[in-house]
Amino acid sequence: MVTEIFPGVKEIYSKYLDVPSTSEVDGSKGATYRWHVLDNAAELAERGITPVGTLLCVHGNPTWSYLWRSLLNHVSENNLAWRIVAVDQLDMGFSERTGKFRRLADRVNDLEDLAEALEIGDNVTTVGHDWGGIISLGWAVSHQDRLANVVLTNTAIHPAGFELPSALKLASHPAVHGWGTKTTPAFLKVTHSLAQPALAPEIRNAFMAPYTNAEARDGVANFVADIPFDDSHPSRGALNDISEAVRTLRVPVLMLWGPKDPVFSDRYLRDLIWRLPQAQVHRFEGASHLVGEDRDIASPIFRWLANRDDAAGAERAQSANDYQPMLAELDSRVSDHSPAVVDIHPPRTLSWSQLGQRVNFLAAGLQHIGVKPGDRVNLLVPPGIELTSLIYACLRLGAVIVVADAGLGTKGLGRAIKGAGPSFLIGIDRALSGARLLNWPGIKIAVSNLSSTKRKLLGVSHTLEELLEIGEQQSGAAPNFVAADPDADAAILFTSGSTGPAKGAVYTHRQLAAMRDTLRETYDLKAGSGLVAGFAPFALLGPALGATSVTPDMDVTAPRTLTASALAEAATAINATAVFASPAALANVLETASELNTAQRKKLAAVSLLLSAGAPIPEPLLAKVQDLVPNAQVHTPYGMTEALPVTDIDLAGIREAGNGNGVCVGTAVAGATVAIAPIDALGVAGDRPQYTPGVTGEILVRAPHVKDRYDRLWITESASSSIAGWHRTGDVGHLDENSRLWVEGRLIHVLSTATGAITPVAAENAVQSVAGAGRAALVGVGPAGTQAAVVVMETIPPARKAGPASTVLTAKIREAVAATGTEVAAVLVVPTLPTDIRHNSKIDRAALAQWASTSLAGGRIRKP
Repeated sequence: MVTEIFPGVKEIYSKYLDVPSTSEVDGSKGATYRWHVLDNAAELAERGITPVGTLLCVHGNPTWSYLWRSLLNHVSENNLAWRIVAVDQLDMGFSERTGKFRRLADRVNDLEDLAEALEIGDNVTTVGHDWGGIISLGWAVSHQDRLANVVLTNTAIHPAGFELPSALKLASHPAVHGWGTKTTPAFLKVTHSLAQPALAPEIRNAFMAPYTNAEARDGVANFVADIPFDDSHPSRGALNDISEAVRTLRVPVLMLWGPKDPVFSDRYLRDLIWRLPQAQVHRFEGASHLVGEDRDIASPIFRWLANRDDAAGAERAQSANDYQPMLAELDSRVSDHSPAVVDIHPPRTLSWSQLGQRVNFLAAGLQHIGVKPGDRVNLLVPPGIELTSLIYACLRLGAVIVVADAGLGTKGLGRAIKGAGPSFLIGIDRALSGARLLNWPGIKIAVSNLSSTKRKLLGVSHTLEELLEIGEQQSGAAPNFVAADPDADAAILFTSGSTGPAKGAVYTHRQLAAMRDTLRETYDLKAGSGLVAGFAPFALLGPALGATSVTPDMDVTAPRTLTASALAEAATAINATAVFASPAALANVLETASELNTAQRKKLAAVSLLLSAGAPIPEPLLAKVQDLVPNAQVHTPYGMTEALPVTDIDLAGIREAGNGNGVCVGTAVAGATVAIAPIDALGVAGDRPQYTPGVTGEILVRAPHVKDRYDRLWITESASSSIAGWHRTGDVGHLDENSRLWVEGRLIHVLSTATGAITPVAAENAVQSVAGAGRAALVGVGPAGTQAAVVVMETIPPARKAGPASTVLTAKIREAVAATGTEVAAVLVVPTLPTDIRHNSKIDRAALAQWASTSLAGGRIRKP
């Protein structure tokens, strides 16, 4: 029988041992102290398991070894061969209260004493949290011959170039310190309150158990007092030594982080990444200081320990083209005075020669203020001349551009910027105001000139005009630019956030160049083309393709603001041959097409290529687009931020494919390979690429222009690249007999019913075929394996309020969807479906599923 001494802690793990101290603390060297640890060595021995290594886990203040119980339980439940030693530091947890003030150096020494007494051997992985992080690192740097790995959760190494966090400032203040940390349990309660979600009462009680009175909390108080908040502090020397020595570590490192931590915030994570650049990092959005309580950290830790070298050995698809930098086209046209970039309002044009000069001036100015290769530069600038110039200036320097557009919304944008952690932030006034208000990281650079008062208010250090002046002054000297390593990071492009928090996709210079080459080869986008970029990310590619580019007069954060007149005006400005716009933008263009005059229609008739991606486009809508650009090849490439494009199809191809289960998105583009990982009856995808026609599963892509990785999302990245050499798109679909890909929806939106897995798109298309139906979403309500299919839809004209569909409409919808083999349990109508901000097209099915479940349970039906 397994007995637990605390929730989740087997009695067999709890162990006491007496250890002689080698620390000089008030003359107590040689004293023996009783330690308490949680150690699974006895359980491993009972099972006849010889450990392959040891995880030495060190808690911080004011927790104890209970913090690491999930690691012990994971090893036990999965029969793994890892020894887990979770210590209670002296004066903490259930270890002895020594009556001595133990400083940082003493605690590192104490850990060494304990490790020797426990005979933890070699192949040691240190695991640390809070101030246990630096103590564990203190042991690590002194025992590199025995060290195999380092795992860190929210912690810090001072000095990190920052002031002490305000929470710790308050706790260490003489007026508060004694009362808050020792006399009362206030410090413990505040720490426990940081959990997201709140700790269960029994878990909170377990964390409080060793600290029931003031005497028991003596170590809590001393820990806070030992924070080396200035250079004169007695522990500052030891801290400095460890902080510098950490940079000598060459072992693999995993950092698991809660970004909502008010104490050890992302700025300390950035400092740790600087000191340990080999680290794999995962930020758990929404998690806080007690990240191990907020999220499952055990599964990723042991998955990392088992597979940490796999990704490095995976073969990536290689480009058939010789590598040419993104700046190659621009550099070849230094004497070209034809237009390169055009702004509509206010009207402005830069020739290729002027653009090249501006890029070099900006690069020299950025270099002068300290921008180095590898530095992250966040660009909060609308598409146009300024953004284009800045993108290529950063690429010139080897700096990493961070492109998180305002289409993510303020909250999503803030998450993206803090996650990327740029060293520099360049923005328009509105962006700088948000950066100041929301404490976004990076040295601030203003696009426009500001008054001294406003400059100070926004914390602006430089302006673009100043950078250009610096660059121009240095123009007589030979440029000090070194060509970027093709395999160095070049850009972080954020996803739309339509299926969760936006993810940063990291591209190297080689991968960006491969994206350019794929677009050039697939669509014959060559020098001399005129590109109307109605989708912000295409600002990155125009000059690299040698195409004259213009962004229409629209709010790029709201694609539906693009009008037909604005599109025609942009096409006129550059004699456009190609147009890229999202489906939502094209829908509004068609709605406003009656405003076009004869001259504008003539300009649109000169367009030879129209691309639209971001969401499926019904054939009738595409046919109307074709009428607007009668001489254009109308294509709808399928792709994503992580791989753009993947497949391509034109209007004629869509008509040839006809109706089927999903949306036909064509065949793979130049250099890309598409495969399917079949799903089972519960909608779970396998791990073997297949090409068998008609088999539904997760869509896999392999191409030289697939992103390098997700930024600081190691768990997400390891899942997306779990099939070596392939990117798991998260979309679900099938290949047909002609190798055409049909998209059936998102993997996370697959319904798990009693009769098997159902993908949503076929049913949604059937709904939209009913007279009076608008956009629709098929969602699952109920537990996995028994879900009921529910249709949530818009109507034409729009419903006035959300609620059940009429009996007549419900009957029509059920009949239409039944033809696809799906039985509909309920039909709900809404005035408008929730969509992502960037495309105004991707329906938030996860939110709708939750809303439908609540609505059908009874009570008042609210707007989703």
